[in-house]
Amino acid sequence: MITAIVLVHTDADRIPETAQAIADLDGVAEVYSCAGDVDLIAIVKVEQHEQLADVIAGHVSKVEGVQHTDTHIAFRSYSSADTDAAFAVGG
Repeated sequence: MITAIVLVHTDADRIPETAQAIADLDGVAEVYSCAGDVDLIAIVKVEQHEQLADVIAGHVSKVEGVQHTDTHIAFRSYSSADTDAAFAVGG
């Protein structure tokens, strides 16, 4: 599974509608509204790299209210749940 973190800048008056429209897209696992330099963060999960262009450029970027996006590809996931699970093997 390929994970992309997509930082989304939106029209300020359309954040909730834009977030829901992005969340409803195939390939989008989660959408967070947040404070800071970006309005929304979308987590995109696909099977193949080629699908990223379809989901992000083909759909997310075209949602009404989206001004622009900045995409980051995840190489590896680190979390306390992953670490706990690794040490629990055979326990």
